Amino acid sequence: MNITLHRTLMVCVLAGALALAIALVAAKDISAAPSPAHTGGATQISGVGVYGDKQTCNAKLVGADYALILDGDLEGCLYTFIETQKSSPSGTYRETGTETFVGSIGDESGTFRTTYRFEAKYEDVANLTGEIFGRCQHPIVKGSGTGDFEGVTGILLFKDDVETVTFPYRGHLRY
Repeated sequence: MNITLHRTLMVCVLAGALALAIALVAAKDISAAPSPAHTGGATQISGVGVYGDKQTCNAKLVGADYALILDGDLEGCLYTFIETQKSSPSGTYRETGTETFVGSIGDESGTFRTTYRFEAKYEDVANLTGEIFGRCQHPIVKGSGTGDFEGVTGILLFKDDVETVTFPYRGHLRY
């Protein structure tokens, strides 16, 4: 009976050790897996933009019309270069151009460029005051990424919050 108990305990100890070893290997495999940003899948992003200031994102230094400070998944400056502007008597406004993002996502940093199309409605479209709503699409220009953003594609989508004068964004990046 003593031998049987000893064998039962040994089997339990060995089974426990095997289970622990399997768990450690599985945990190592999970932690060693490449980040979703580099596996070919899309990385969902979101955050908020606000108008840049001269200390943080000085648009004039780079010849941009204005800049946004992005916070959230993307951290950095989005410099905007307006190419076309058109408004109608009904108060609608359309704008297109290019942008350069300089910043990071997590520990990865670099730059990428976008094209954009902005659409809005204003109470006074001649002076661009009293925004009622606004939204824009910013597809990333293929091949424009530098640093850790080399090879990135994707899109940023903004919807203006006219009450707080902030610009929440969402979108995805694909490497």
